[in-house]
Amino acid sequence: MSHTTSGQSRTAPAGLGVGASAPRPDGTLKVTGEFAYSSDLYLTGMLWGATLRSPHPSAWIRSIDVGPALAMPGVHAVLTHEDVPGEKFYGLDVKDQPVLAVDQVRYQGEPVAIVAADHPETARRAAAAIVVEYEEREPVTDPRRAAFDADCPKVHPRGNVVRYQPVRVGSVFEADVVVRGEYEVGMQDQAFLGPESGLAVPAEDGGVDLFVATQWLHVDREQIAPCLGLPQDKVRLTLAGVGGAFGAREDLSMQVHASLLALRTGRPVKIVYGRQESFHGHVHRHPARMRYEHGATADGRLVYVKAEIVLDGGAYCSSTPAVVGNAASLGVGPYEVANVEIDAYGVYTNNPPCGAMRGFGAVQACYAYESQMDRVAQACGLDPVEVRVRNAVAQGSRLATGQVIESPAPLAGMLKELAATPMPPERAGSDLRSLPGGVAQTTHGEGVRRGVGYGVGIKNICYSEGFDDHSTARVRIELLGGEPHVLVHTAAAEVGQGLVMVQAQIARTELGVERVTVAPADTTVGSAGSTSASRQSYVTGGAVREACLAVRERLDALRAANPESSLAEILETSGPVEETREYRHRPTFPMDPVTGQGDSHVQLALCVHRAVVDVDVDLGLVKVVELTAVQDVGRILNPLALEGQIHGGTAQGLGLALMEEIQVRDGRMLNPSFTDYLIPTVLDMPPMTISILENPDPDAPYGLRGAGEPPTLSSTPAIAAAVRDATGLALPRIPLRPADIALPAGDVAGGAVTGAVR
Repeated sequence: MSHTTSGQSRTAPAGLGVGASAPRPDGTLKVTGEFAYSSDLYLTGMLWGATLRSPHPSAWIRSIDVGPALAMPGVHAVLTHEDVPGEKFYGLDVKDQPVLAVDQVRYQGEPVAIVAADHPETARRAAAAIVVEYEEREPVTDPRRAAFDADCPKVHPRGNVVRYQPVRVGSVFEADVVVRGEYEVGMQDQAFLGPESGLAVPAEDGGVDLFVATQWLHVDREQIAPCLGLPQDKVRLTLAGVGGAFGAREDLSMQVHASLLALRTGRPVKIVYGRQESFHGHVHRHPARMRYEHGATADGRLVYVKAEIVLDGGAYCSSTPAVVGNAASLGVGPYEVANVEIDAYGVYTNNPPCGAMRGFGAVQACYAYESQMDRVAQACGLDPVEVRVRNAVAQGSRLATGQVIESPAPLAGMLKELAATPMPPERAGSDLRSLPGGVAQTTHGEGVRRGVGYGVGIKNICYSEGFDDHSTARVRIELLGGEPHVLVHTAAAEVGQGLVMVQAQIARTELGVERVTVAPADTTVGSAGSTSASRQSYVTGGAVREACLAVRERLDALRAANPESSLAEILETSGPVEETREYRHRPTFPMDPVTGQGDSHVQLALCVHRAVVDVDVDLGLVKVVELTAVQDVGRILNPLALEGQIHGGTAQGLGLALMEEIQVRDGRMLNPSFTDYLIPTVLDMPPMTISILENPDPDAPYGLRGAGEPPTLSSTPAIAAAVRDATGLALPRIPLRPADIALPAGDVAGGAVTGAVR
């Protein structure tokens, strides 16, 4: 892996402040296996919780008999929806999801009853002993039918369309070159390493203390408290160790269930999902079906884009409205197009629920519009990089929503730099490790062809469309052991991205004190929002900076009054200095429901990828030889952590391109395990060359630009384009499967991707 940094020059930071590769305080513990995850929580006398889930994707519940479970020794409680003391429904956007199924189930794996017992195996056996009588129904599994067929059964009384968002610009929809395509993106899982888990502890005041792995402490509390019939101040959440998230922990899983059982039994209750239950117990990436039409001039300049995007939200709403908004607003990509007609739909089905996943909404659209850009290039006889350069947005360009890109957006230069990066050497020798299939000796290279492809992605940073997106930070400086010490306290969830480290770096930079502690995240401080949308460095970083500046202002006043005193002496006299500040970015606005116009986003980030692949066209196997990325991050806060984010996002994009898909048939999940759901390993990831640009955003703290999600967008279409280049096949669906790629014996596929030239 090589790394270069270009763009605005920087002065090397002193110490471990902003700009340094400060070490992660949790890093050593995680690689040595000593880190305490939420699944490691333990209290003497605690009980274990287990969940009974529906085996059917759609059915009426005719009866539930908990008697056999209650009769088992060691069982302390068995609860159904009748035992929920408060509101029976919750949800991130719409309260449509039952705590426990009431009269029906809408997806395979829906929670029906919960059990608390003195041993986890006893709890599981008790859950299995509950007798439920179901009356099965035909599930709604086709998202297009759900969206457009008036005779389709309604998954929810409100109808099957969760959100419809059009975008309308211009009126010219004729062009010299017209290319059309239909694309499909499969259901991807976040595949985090730590399954859902937490510990609920009943409190003396009648409330509950919940220690849980989550992405959004305060919104968890806002959903949990009404279901428990408690005021929010009696539901206290503390972040436990999180083993990855990628969006799947934005929604509730075991939080209400553990709390209900703890309050019912009067004892702590721990719930830990197994891997199979985890697949059923959290949301996934929305599968998408998309139809695109691009019109261009003969020299490759875009005239118009038409698109229909249908996103399968599964059984419950979750964050589907926001996913639709992203797909619609970013549906033409980072290209200047004067005429746009987009129709984006998010729908209910009886498939597994879908919600947030890294790059949500933008990932699905990116695969389609980048595939189309390659088709435009081919139809116009242009290089795939050149067609993108000719249409690239820049600072001052307008998105399809009418929003002006006000910060630097050097996309054309990024593409030229990417194209100029030296190619990897041609494969030499007979080392099987360099071939598709590796040491399995499935080939000796006879049918291996090399391909090169490019991908460009644009992703919104922070929440959009008028959401009150803010964060709160409390900063305290005091004398400990005779030396100044800073305590930073926020509710921002560290899910593995290095946020704890960044908060400490900011405090060191603004206060000039090396000794910094970041307190555990909990709900005793104001909300920090969700750890998603690549927003925490922006908003929580901004909040920490503002609180530090307020502390520094008070310290400066004390210094002015005591010019001869050291900081330690000032603190010894004055005592601790503490300030709390909220940070809000510039406002955003909802998209117009008819035209889609509006300044809906805070910040936009760009990443471009080049993929080089070897494809065995006889066996349909792919080896990614090299990936090159160029990304503008505004300002680097921690170089090592940033590289990790780009590598990680790229890996998830590779997974979506070649291997990751939850297989669903008739509403039933077929591969809920890491045996059958494949994720990239170190053997699948190729060497990477990364070029990181720094073009500061003047509206963002330190000029930074959220960096975690954009690589996930552009790596997927780049890899698919490289496979197309090697095979000549259209490949409209991802992930690519061997059967999609393997060519009939003697066939030299070519010209499979065509455009209509008028």
